[in-house]
Amino acid sequence: MKPNRYFFILLAFLLAYGLFEHYRPKPLDWEATYKNTDKMPFGTRALFELLPGVMRQPSVMNVRVPVYNYLTETPPPANSNYIFVANTLEFDQNDVRTLTAYARRGGNVFLSAYYFPDTLGKLLGYRSLVKAPKLRDTTLLNNFTNPQHRKVGGYNFFHDDGRNYLVTKDTKNTVVLGRNARNEPVFIRVQHGKGYFFIHNLPLALTNFFVLDRRTADYAFKALSYLPARPTYWDEYQKQGRFDEDQQSIFRYVLSQPALTWAYYVVVIGLLFYALFAGKRTQRSIPVVEPPRNNSLEFAQTVGRVYYQQADHNNLGQKMIHYFLANIRERYGLSTTTLDNDFAEALSKRTGVSLADTQDLVRTLQAARKTVTLAEEDVLILNAAIERFKQ
Repeated sequence: MKPNRYFFILLAFLLAYGLFEHYRPKPLDWEATYKNTDKMPFGTRALFELLPGVMRQPSVMNVRVPVYNYLTETPPPANSNYIFVANTLEFDQNDVRTLTAYARRGGNVFLSAYYFPDTLGKLLGYRSLVKAPKLRDTTLLNNFTNPQHRKVGGYNFFHDDGRNYLVTKDTKNTVVLGRNARNEPVFIRVQHGKGYFFIHNLPLALTNFFVLDRRTADYAFKALSYLPARPTYWDEYQKQGRFDEDQQSIFRYVLSQPALTWAYYVVVIGLLFYALFAGKRTQRSIPVVEPPRNNSLEFAQTVGRVYYQQADHNNLGQKMIHYFLANIRERYGLSTTTLDNDFAEALSKRTGVSLADTQDLVRTLQAARKTVTLAEEDVLILNAAIERFKQ
């Protein structure tokens, strides 16, 4: 089989694209993923790896299941910490119920996000106001309210303009731990039973970029220092779902890598084009088969013309009667031995032709049979009667 050139063109293109993606300089990815596996500027791998030392624990548990599942199926000790860092936190009613029960027993919940569940905010008495960033170089500075944590000049997280803040209602159980330059709360602590909720609406401050920057490196650890040194659990379900990297399918891994994702799409589109164009090039033409022609009518007309031209009118008339009666026998199952009134009534019922017209036809047939020699005029009358009956 001769190799198809389109296949080699596609293979060469994929090979060139793969080499280009492998050797070209990788641009810096500024996407805010908050994943503890990402080394990009706005991942949280640096904080997650340093967290055991801050909490004085051998390790920090990485949680990859929903809050409700984890707190009900494998409940952690009451005196422990549960940390969430994400752009948006999504909790259903079961999650909120189990998380608040965990805090009432003495657990501490640290939530750092821009968008919080409304149900949790109403329960704890706060709202998060998120404003669109302004296109300017200056940002609102942030600082702690505790004099021991305050930094002279404040903290400038210049990738976030600092205009988001928290609105609190319950001043009895709520303590403001951090404010922006407008004196608006950005970090609060809400007591709930024996434990506390720490609400922080500047998660970008906890990412690799600012944790590893000497100007802002201490901010994340000061914020987390409000948590006691206890067993600590870090949620990744909100950002990565249930499966770890070693549990992911090949297809899931391919779609998680931008270069592999584009290569996958190129292969699929290339195969579609190959099937579309190469298939048209190699498809054999389908011959047009003419349907068989019915020559019976032409044959009958030819035979009739021969008899008519030979002036053998009697023979032609008798054959017309013979073939007509044969058609009656085959089609309607009637005996044509005797052409009388009974035959006329039966033929009228079978064909739906009126009895009067059927009787006229039968009389014409009887007369033609009795005539010794049919003339041209008799044949024409007989043919007219038969055609009129057929119509």
